[in-house]
Amino acid sequence: MPEQPSETPTPEVKSHTPHTPPAPKAAPVAPLAAPRPKSSKPLIITLVSAFGAIILIALGIVGGMILTRSMGPYASPALTSGSDGNATVTAEESSIASVAEKVGPSVVSIVTETRSRSYYGTTSGQAAGTGIVVSKDGYIMTNNHVLQDATNVSVVDSNGELYEDVDVIGRDPLNDIAFLKIKSNKEFTPATLGNSATIRTGQQVVAIGNALGQYSNSVTSGIISGTGRPITASSGDGGATESLTDLIQTDASINPGNSGGPLVNMAGQVIGINTAIVEDANGIGFAIPINATKGVLAGVLETGKVNRAYLGVNYLTITPDVAREYNLNVNNGAYIKADGSSNPVVSGSPADKAGLKSGDIITKINNETIGSQGSLSSILGEYRPGDKITITYLRDGKENTTSLTLGTYNG
Repeated sequence: MPEQPSETPTPEVKSHTPHTPPAPKAAPVAPLAAPRPKSSKPLIITLVSAFGAIILIALGIVGGMILTRSMGPYASPALTSGSDGNATVTAEESSIASVAEKVGPSVVSIVTETRSRSYYGTTSGQAAGTGIVVSKDGYIMTNNHVLQDATNVSVVDSNGELYEDVDVIGRDPLNDIAFLKIKSNKEFTPATLGNSATIRTGQQVVAIGNALGQYSNSVTSGIISGTGRPITASSGDGGATESLTDLIQTDASINPGNSGGPLVNMAGQVIGINTAIVEDANGIGFAIPINATKGVLAGVLETGKVNRAYLGVNYLTITPDVAREYNLNVNNGAYIKADGSSNPVVSGSPADKAGLKSGDIITKINNETIGSQGSLSSILGEYRPGDKITITYLRDGKENTTSLTLGTYNG
């Protein structure tokens, strides 16, 4: 069982095309993988269905808005963690240009050949997305949905050089991230990763990506509009769905083709991975906080394999509404609660061995506070299987601590 909130997901939307839902229902959500358009037809139609191009469309209703997956072929974060640059404030124009110049070489376009089956038979096409260079030897991090239905993957770097010998290393669908490896002797420029636990609402950010699958390394700017946002996404045919939590909301323009690209602070550090937009709204996009990927990324760079740390609990992220509903005396934390009649603590899991029980409220992982510094899932994402952590939790109003060794999630 993954460490994902057991909250009721937002209503699922069955279509990614522009849609104005009847009040008071919310509008649909669509993914941002961009196909390779061949004409100037209306944007959404071209991106989603023109010429059999397979685009990732993540549909889900959030806050009465239409969410759209922001797939794009350029991106570039690196394992090199710099100082905490979230407080950097400089002259806007020169800062944005400097950030683009610094991060641009670490952003790549991802182009996939796709094949999918439906009632009408097998359809082939192309889709485009963005990726982030995370090592000098050519490891790339992107969104998992960028690679959906892909039968072949190629990468184009910021200089326009095409790499066709590319391996798919692995995927973490729970966090919507995936990893590629360019087979080349060339030395690449990895991006610098920042600290998404210290970001602030109102902080200026820059997004870079392969907008519409046509405009590689497009640069847009905006602010962080909010943090801790949940969304529910699904394929356009109403198939598999996924819930993502603790996302960064931004008003920086994100378009189809941007998925997998970096959201960057003004110090040039990657603080998020662009993944979805609200299609029928102005300036509502979402990015996965970079800290949630660091544990898996560290493992990939060391072993070449994707392994996710595992605690073994089902929980509700505590908000003021959840606290009122369950009569809790705190407004932040992870409330261990069953999603149905099953035990929310998996038998034999690290959480079970450490003595955690249904009704406990996890408030900290080591020194990081759940809520102000990220959700339980995001904070656990900073760690690798085998890491030892200390958990602070409340039981019957009393604070306790316990230590455990994280396991490996086998999903």
